[in-house]
Amino acid sequence: MTRRPTPPPDAVFAEMLRAARELLAVRSPLDAELIVSEMLGAWWGKRLVHDDVEKVIGEALVDHAAMARTPAALALLTGIAALGTPRQAAKAERAALPLMEAGVARPGWAGRVGMVVCEECHVSRDVYGDQDSIVCIYSYGGEERHALVVVIDHNERGMVVDAWVSSQVDKLLGLCRKEAEENPLMRFEPIPPATARARLERALAVTDDTEDPPVKETFGNYHAFVRARVRALPPGGRLPATPVFGHDRRATMAARFLASDEAEELSDRSAASRCVDRIIDYGCDHDFGRPLRVSPVKCETFLLHWLPRKVMLSPAEQEAMPHVLAAWVRWASRRTGLPEDGVRQTLDKVWDITGKFAKAYRDPTTFGLDRELLERLLPDGDLEALARRAFAFPFLTGGNADIDLTRLNPSVDADRRLLLAFEHPDADPAHIEAHLRLAARIWDGDPPQLWTVAERLLDRGHDRHSILHRFMAILRETDGDPRALRAALLALRDAPDLS
Repeated sequence: MTRRPTPPPDAVFAEMLRAARELLAVRSPLDAELIVSEMLGAWWGKRLVHDDVEKVIGEALVDHAAMARTPAALALLTGIAALGTPRQAAKAERAALPLMEAGVARPGWAGRVGMVVCEECHVSRDVYGDQDSIVCIYSYGGEERHALVVVIDHNERGMVVDAWVSSQVDKLLGLCRKEAEENPLMRFEPIPPATARARLERALAVTDDTEDPPVKETFGNYHAFVRARVRALPPGGRLPATPVFGHDRRATMAARFLASDEAEELSDRSAASRCVDRIIDYGCDHDFGRPLRVSPVKCETFLLHWLPRKVMLSPAEQEAMPHVLAAWVRWASRRTGLPEDGVRQTLDKVWDITGKFAKAYRDPTTFGLDRELLERLLPDGDLEALARRAFAFPFLTGGNADIDLTRLNPSVDADRRLLLAFEHPDADPAHIEAHLRLAARIWDGDPPQLWTVAERLLDRGHDRHSILHRFMAILRETDGDPRALRAALLALRDAPDLS
């Protein structure tokens, strides 16, 4: 049975209403909006298993304010009507009307809150393509000009990671222009407000959909304000489509690189070929179809974080990878026109972290694991999948008179059935099929919560057999509904037992 989420106690809402008295002391609609945004940000980023936190807490706050019927409550409802989610805003507007009809005093800024027009938008960006700072200038009918600055990090899947507001618009724009003039690695240029909206909407959606996003500590305070200011921008902006790189296009790019002057000194051509394939795949699949984009941050992320977590490299490939990456930086930069200072800084970063790469990269064979066994579990080289696939198929060696487990391939359905039949000799075919469906999901990491919840349950002392059978029951109960499956898994993660 689905448990209803418990809203916060009334004491929490009462404290927020006391804090809302500050809204009665301010005269500026901008100050009021920033205060309300900070209040709404108190629960931003929190997750509930069975419901939306904005509904459970945000809409409940509206109900509590409506019952208070005080000037502070009306001020808070007015601010939520401008800054809340669409459901919160509509509910706050309806709740505010009876209070105004009853003569509850409205704050002086109430008639102007949210009534902003965008005057211009700019983007401050580095030539590497690591980060964009979108600068949008707003005013209330030509008064109280202010700038919203939103930082988009393309090394973090293009999400919003920071935001702030400045009332010193001319000073801010002057500093941005001066930096672009003096720093050859920076650019500052105007963009259409509709384009700014399209870019911000996409980036903000990535942030909102990410569990525990790597945002600045203060970002939650500005989240509602950013959301409202994005809505105030004109719609209709178009974003460039992400380039599609199929196998042939990637192979052609790799061949051109290997035939180039930059790659001439790479001694192990076979290892270099496999390494450049990884570099190209990373740029195509994890950097918005931009394999030629290079930067110090991107190279560091690739070498120290992505490769050690995702790819099983041979000893020769481990040795060759930094050298291939440095050659790739020189070759790719020539094609993209990256300034010489940018090339030099990127190469310096590659060589600075080469020693760290050797330490960060943990070859599974050094842990006593047989490479042949690893290749059966990781035909795609996905190191991150090793633990969960070993959990799904722990019996891959030995056997009996009928089955030689060492000859079975756990990535093939027919062999999976034999592996599971060996593990469950007395099970009927239907039970084996249920195990097979679950094992396929764990193998693919679909959804990721299957393995993260299994790890949590294993840490709490539950045995593998019980975990698998509870997972099979959840798959049966949720009947293919992805959202219901994730919710049930998260509920199991936080439950005191497996029932």
